[in-house]
Order: sequence, then structure tokens, then C-alpha cells
Amino acid sequence: VNNAGISGPTLPAEELSLEDWQRTIAVNLDGHFLCARRAIPLLRDAGGGSIVNMSSIGGRLGYAKRAAYAAAKWGIVGFTKTLSIELGPLGIRVNAIQPGMVEGPRVERVMREKAESIGISYETLQDRAFQRISMRRGVTADDIAALILFLVSDSGRNISGQAIPIDGDQTSLG
Repeated sequence: VNNAGISGPTLPAEELSLEDWQRTIAVNLDGHFLCARRAIPLLRDAGGGSIVNMSSIGGRLGYAKRAAYAAAKWGIVGFTKTLSIELGPLGIRVNAIQPGMVEGPRVERVMREKAESIGISYETLQDRAFQRISMRRGVTADDIAALILFLVSDSGRNISGQAIPIDGDQTSLG
């Protein structure tokens, strides 16, 4: 499981520094590349296996004021699909998971920053976010772990090259 990532700054694109852009891309996208590059020979020598890359629904929908983060997460999807094509003949499956709003301190911090940047309360922003999720709740770490376990198990043996949202149906309401 490749889970290298940072949220990066919450700013309009024109206010984003090149340094912040490059750091966010480096951690989120280059980190996945470096982990995969190291894992591929090990999986090949083992006769196959599975790589799961952590993307985000930001890599499906985009996010206002999160240009570097969204670009990196879209990049992970392209990287996943490319690796799936390259590694499938070796018996190596590659998928990406695209979590929506994951309950916990990181998402709370990002949402507080965004709320402040647009001049509303955290509670108002959280309520708006839940209104864009048909199930009206965030995703838990246990939800994500269960999907990963399925993908790397024999039950997921024919799933590869996919970017799978786990978001309480946020992608439908966008």
C-alpha cells in the first residue's frame, strides 16, 4: 500500500508558491513512484502480488483551492493505470483507492483552513460537505482498510487498473 501524502496548502492557484506546488507533488506523486519502484522487483520475484495506491476523490473531482493536491492525486490515477498495464503480465495487480472525506484530524485541519479562507465557520463548511455526500457521513480508516484487504485478497484477483472511490457517494453529487 502506497500511502505517501500531504494535504498541501489551501490557496487559490495564483497564490500558490512554486515551492509549495513542488513539495506537494513530490510527496504525493513522487512518493508513490519511489515506493512502487522498490516494490516491483520484490513482487516480480515473489511471482505476483498487488499494489494499492492511495489517491483521493480529489483525483476524480478536483478541489477548489487545492490545485497541487488534486493534480498529484489525478497523477496517481494515471500512474496506477500505467503500472497495471505494465505489470499485469507479471501477475501484479495495481489499483488506486480514492477516499472521500476521511474522518479524523487531518481532514478537520484542512476544512478549518478552508473555512477560514472563505470566511465561514468550520461547522457551516462541514454541514455543506455532508450535503454533497448522499450517505451524509465521512469515511473511516476501517472502511478504507476493508477495501484494501479485499483488493489484495484472492477475492480481488481480477481487479486491476481501477481507481475506486470510497466516499459515501460523494462522487455522484460532486
